[in-house]
Amino acid sequence: MGSSRSLLFFITLAIIILNLVAPTISQYDGMCAERTDYCWKCSDTGIYTPGDKYHENLNSLLSSFSSSNSQNNYGFYNSSLGQDQNQVNAIALCRGDISEDSCHACINKSTDVLLQNCTRHQKEAIVWAEPCMVRYSNNLIFGIEQVDPVQHVPSEKYARNDLLLTSLLGILSDRAASGDSLKKFAAGHATVSGGEKIYALVQCTPDLDKQNCSNCLKQSVSEIQTCCGGKGGRVLRPSCNLRYEAGLFFESTANSLVDIPAPAPAAPAPEEAKKKSNTKQTVIIIAVVLVVFVTIFSSICFFFRVRKRRVKLEQDENSEDVSLVDSLQYDFETIRSATDDFSDANMLGRGGFGAVYKGRLLNGQPIAVKRLSKNSGQGDREFKNEVVLVARLQHRNLVRLLGFCLKAEERLLIYEYVPNTSLDHFIFDPNNHEHLDWETRYKIIGGIARGILYLHEDSRLRIIHHDLKASNILLDKDMNPKIADFGMARLFVIDQTQGHTRTVRGTYGYMAPEYVIHGCFSVKTDIFSFGVLVLEIVSGKKIGSFRYGENEEDLLTYAWRNWRENTFQNIIDPVLTRSSLMETMRCIHIGLLCVQENAVDRPTMASVVSMLNSQSLALPVPLQPAFCKHSTSSLPPHVSKYEPSNITEPYPR
Repeated sequence: MGSSRSLLFFITLAIIILNLVAPTISQYDGMCAERTDYCWKCSDTGIYTPGDKYHENLNSLLSSFSSSNSQNNYGFYNSSLGQDQNQVNAIALCRGDISEDSCHACINKSTDVLLQNCTRHQKEAIVWAEPCMVRYSNNLIFGIEQVDPVQHVPSEKYARNDLLLTSLLGILSDRAASGDSLKKFAAGHATVSGGEKIYALVQCTPDLDKQNCSNCLKQSVSEIQTCCGGKGGRVLRPSCNLRYEAGLFFESTANSLVDIPAPAPAAPAPEEAKKKSNTKQTVIIIAVVLVVFVTIFSSICFFFRVRKRRVKLEQDENSEDVSLVDSLQYDFETIRSATDDFSDANMLGRGGFGAVYKGRLLNGQPIAVKRLSKNSGQGDREFKNEVVLVARLQHRNLVRLLGFCLKAEERLLIYEYVPNTSLDHFIFDPNNHEHLDWETRYKIIGGIARGILYLHEDSRLRIIHHDLKASNILLDKDMNPKIADFGMARLFVIDQTQGHTRTVRGTYGYMAPEYVIHGCFSVKTDIFSFGVLVLEIVSGKKIGSFRYGENEEDLLTYAWRNWRENTFQNIIDPVLTRSSLMETMRCIHIGLLCVQENAVDRPTMASVVSMLNSQSLALPVPLQPAFCKHSTSSLPPHVSKYEPSNITEPYPR
């Protein structure tokens, strides 16, 4: 009986492992149609309902790509439509040598093939036609290298695939990767012995940078020896593709043509190449079988040890936290000496949670030390847990916690020292803001966005910062932004979407209406604060009231009025040059989208990052901002609209 159970277990486990390693079974469901030039993959990462908003957005977006009105003369289209779970991101790419009419026809036909074959209405799919590719997803796909799924498509004609072909593809790959943001395409041929030629082309989606394009193509070139069994063929990926054939298959007038002369050795006969290909296939099959059985054996060992290891992992995790706390703890006398006994000369600022001092360790490293108020009411254990949480947040756009110190009633937090103080000392200072050019401001906006995206989606825990403002954005020596002050941050479990509080704390003007009025907070409250920051950075004006002629307006009302009246130049800081007009207008547009009165209408931070990275991405039309003149939002009668918070220190809690 025991033997039967063991045998049944091994068989079941083997089936599971074979399903895992089989190359045609993954999160993608797809195939290549016989005797046609279409291959498709349909992902099972999400399903939409026919007729719902996602379906409507998908049809509208794909139709716009194949429309004759969608002209860019470069054969590359990338755009987005909708918000949150109904947002569709799509890319269409045509081969670099075909005409615009042929491009639109290919996109139109490919779209039909894709929708007809993804019959389970998947939210993510891709189709490759011979001269074009169409791809859509509910996830962010712009500017991101993606090498899976991959499709190898051999052709019917023999094509020599030796070092000469590899050299040709390498040269073409370098040329394509060095292309601009409009076209990353190169084609050419090499002459083999006897005067015959082999033709090849490579292409990346133009939204990739040089390095990602090069990486994608190099991986594809490395697969040609096993791709097509000695024949010509294609290697197809979402971010890049290549093709090589014995005959000309692209327009001979294509740009970037390369000609490599023939080497001395003669090409092997087709029959010999076929035999070698069969031998390679046999070796590959044997290798796969061996890998499967080795994997099964390893999995059996893992199965019998998993419970024991799980207990050990839990113990190790607790030990890791204890070890981390020990490694972060500083001696009080060391910090007191580093700050010259917390002298007033070393004080950088003071806020509701305590004072911040500049210091220098014995190894010469500069630090910033926050000396927390003694009436915080927080126990040692809770304080250490909070330190462990903040210490695990590692991102170039977050101020890094170096350690802490506990002694009696003293609670110290030690941070990296950021030399250029906070953002408000630049954009609101009459002297400094003139030195803050648009390139630097745009870098600051992008860095803040990436830091918030990390907190909302990419860190181990979902964190709402809850107090984003110009004084909490520190600038390093290269003017890179670092988000500071996590004293009011809220921790969400991974599936939590919002929370409530009876105590409203923060800086009015940066706070979203649903939080001010109802105490409701979510990632969208951070989005609102980010929108205010963007408008402040572009305009050089504070969110609080300022005079406009005889009237007194706040920044949101001022920006909205000028946007509606098409006098957006009034919003832009006069010291900025007109050469950056398109980017500044786009940032104003994004800022207005982020300060929408209804939280549902505001974009996610992932969408904001996508908007900033892709200038061709269509933006929704903004509605009237919250707290704008005649807005339906109103503050409680006892609250001053721009009453400052008592949290003004330049370093996080």
